[in-house]
Formats: sequence, structure tokens, C-alpha cells
Amino acid sequence: MPIEHALLLAVAALAAGALNAIAGGGSFLTFPALVFTGMPPIAANATSAVAVSPGYLGSTLGFRAELAALPRRRLWTEAALAATGGVLGALLLLVTPAATFRALVPWLLLFATAVFAFGPWLVRHLAAARNAPVGGMDGSTRDRARHVGLLAVAVYGGYFNGGLGILLMALYAVAGETRIHTSNALKNLNSLVLSLLSVMTFALAGAIAWGPALLMMAAATAGGYLGARWARRLPAAAVRALVIGTGLVMSAAFFTR
Repeated sequence: MPIEHALLLAVAALAAGALNAIAGGGSFLTFPALVFTGMPPIAANATSAVAVSPGYLGSTLGFRAELAALPRRRLWTEAALAATGGVLGALLLLVTPAATFRALVPWLLLFATAVFAFGPWLVRHLAAARNAPVGGMDGSTRDRARHVGLLAVAVYGGYFNGGLGILLMALYAVAGETRIHTSNALKNLNSLVLSLLSVMTFALAGAIAWGPALLMMAAATAGGYLGARWARRLPAAAVRALVIGTGLVMSAAFFTR
């Protein structure tokens, strides 16, 4: 790997780890950086998934108490759905023709940017709407709807990770989860599970470039540590604006490639 490519990937992963710790959106940096070094988009997407995966474990461990308070049956059911969706999404990516995925990339980036930009409003809107009458849906019907929604979001997460966290938070809001920390805990756990299974699928298919992946994992972990410290000092609005701006710039760059 040329030294300039290694430097670019390390800096992108360092910044991505910091962004994920503060507000999310790190994949807006890792995926384009890999593509700009000449890596094919599908391999870049798989390698980017590996690069950002360590952050999910730390986030999940941070919500141990909230997870311990939930019924074990619910945790296992949702983890199984997340795992299934992660594998299905990864397999869908692997069978997508390279030209088709290349054409989809700018739209996926733009969609992920929109989800990130409007996600907080969407979650608040859905949280308010859940207090309205639910058309006679009983608890078991709502559970089934949540399970179907989780499987669909997990498939998206296995295929393309951008905006995954916001989509999961929106899902739990519309499903009636009133405890924000519980929603965060489930979001992190299910993101970890589907990420691990999709990464395993990519690895078995030989789609991961392990040299860049290991370099970026180390840099992203360091960035996550630094980001956790900076999170207390930086204005959240400024960080969100930076992530949204980055997403728009990257989307435009891929539209013009």
C-alpha cells in the first residue's frame, strides 16, 4: 500500500472514530477514503464495515445496566433478527453487480445524510405520534411489527451501514419504547450483532481488504477514545453540521465521478 494511501486511510478512520463517538456519521469518511484509494466500491463497503465495528462493542458495554433490565427473551429475539438481517444484507451486497452498486453509492450516501440530518426530528415526531391511538393494535401485533421493522433495518445495515443508528432509534420510537436509554442500548446491541455477522459474511466471501481494515480499526479505536473526550467540549450543533456537510460533499463527489 502506498504511504500516501495508508496516511489517508488512517486519518479518515481516526476522524471517523471521533465522529462516531460524538454524533455518528463516521462511515461518510471511511467508505469514500477507501474508494478514493482505488478500492472497488463493494470491497470498500465491506472493509469500511470492519473499520468502524469496534465502536459498537464499547457503546454496548456502556449500556450494560439497561440491557440487564430487559427480558432475556426479548434480547435474544432481537439479536437473532439483527443477525439474520445483517447476513441477508451482506449477501445482497455480495450478489449486487459492481456497476449497479457503484450507481447506487451516491444515492445511499445522500439517503444516509438525510437520515442523519432529519433523524432527531423524525425520532421526536414518532415519539409524539406513538401517544395517538394505534388503531386497535394489541401488544403482540406491535411486537410483530417491531420485529419486521428490525429485520428490514438490519438488512439495510448489512448492505450499507450509513444512518443505521438513526433508523433503529426511529424504529423503537414508533414501536412505543418510551425510555431513551433503553432505545440506545438496544440500538447499540443490535448494531453490534448485525455488524459482526455481516463482517463475518464479508470475510468468508473474501471481500475484505485486511491490510487497510486493520490499519483503520486501530485508527478508529484511537479516534473513538479522543472523540469521547472531545464530546464534552464541542457544541453538538457544530458537530452535526460538520457531519451533514461531509455527507453532502461526499454524495456530490460520487455523483460527479
